Amino acid sequence: MIPVAEALDRILRDVEPLPVQQVPLLDGLGRVLAGDIAARRTQPPMAVSAMDGYAVRAADVATVPATLRLIGAVPAGRIFDGQIGPGETVRIFTGAALPAGADAVVIQEDTTADRDRIIATESVVAGRHVRRAGIDFREGEVGLRAGRRLTARDIGFAAAMNVPWLTVRQRPRVAILATGDEIALPGDPLAPGQIVSSNGPALHAFVRACGGEPIDLGIAADTEEAIVERALGAVGAQVLVTTGGASVGDHDLVQPALTRMGMTLDFWKIAMRPGKPLMVGRLGDMRVLGLPGNPVSSMVCAILFLRPLLARLAGSEDPAGEGRGTARLGRALPENDRREDYLRATLTTEADGTLVAHPFEVQDSSLLGALARADALVIRPPHAPPAAAGAQVEILRLT
Repeated sequence: MIPVAEALDRILRDVEPLPVQQVPLLDGLGRVLAGDIAARRTQPPMAVSAMDGYAVRAADVATVPATLRLIGAVPAGRIFDGQIGPGETVRIFTGAALPAGADAVVIQEDTTADRDRIIATESVVAGRHVRRAGIDFREGEVGLRAGRRLTARDIGFAAAMNVPWLTVRQRPRVAILATGDEIALPGDPLAPGQIVSSNGPALHAFVRACGGEPIDLGIAADTEEAIVERALGAVGAQVLVTTGGASVGDHDLVQPALTRMGMTLDFWKIAMRPGKPLMVGRLGDMRVLGLPGNPVSSMVCAILFLRPLLARLAGSEDPAGEGRGTARLGRALPENDRREDYLRATLTTEADGTLVAHPFEVQDSSLLGALARADALVIRPPHAPPAAAGAQVEILRLT
């Protein structure tokens, strides 16, 4: 068995980011930028009002109450055609350009109006309630860096920078093959001894959440011929993910079947819990990850190894760092054995902001419900000594 860190290093070794492509701005969510995005405009392009009120010269309202003559109004999106002189004011609305001659805004709550006479009851200093030109960004400034996975906030930011197209990495294509006579699709009739396949749907959703494009190869029966036939559908994918049958038992046929197709095996056992029987290899240019059939083991291995692989293919700068952090233990833990342990846990935050991890008492790897309820995995290194409640531990957040 090899350590988790070595396994991840070997999985990511020689993985190059996928080619770039241009996509419309609205198709950019979850994609990884292949080039920096620079602003194509200054925001705001001129000084604008931050509030509804009256544009003034701060010197005219230094002493209050101050009576000003109303000479016009300017809504958002319009420009006042004129200039504010001594003792004058212009009605202004949030986002409207500050008229020439004005240097501040008195909010409407601090005024009273009598036709064209406006009485300011609160003084302001120059710049008050004004958003200066370029306070958000200036034309030519880099707002988003290459290697960033785009969020909804980033899409809005790019739109504000007047960028309609994005240069991103292609989505990794991931073929997913479940194996086993004992599994059936959700909703199908179950024969005695059969179970519902959760790995396929979970991995399909997981790949999408990681920004990849899943390809469902269905369920292969427990014969080498059936596995080979289904696996042929992975042509064109960057990654083939199988679930079940990756060990070396009498019914573990994925390894010999893919070897018949030309797979070069790298390794197939990792010193971790859950998820020891993980098969890793290459089939031509395609990466192969043979995940355990146990649903919890399968998902934990996907989180630890498939997610960083997809992130590297998509051009992410830190493929293995996502979600890692620390927390305090909510209960004591016994010493660990030689396998790195990943304990499902919930997270709470104390009044002082301290993050506390509460590992479930029962960590059986068959319990999908516990994985669904978990907020994080508590990482226990091999041979870790007993840990008291309150001890600092490393965690991997789940999303």
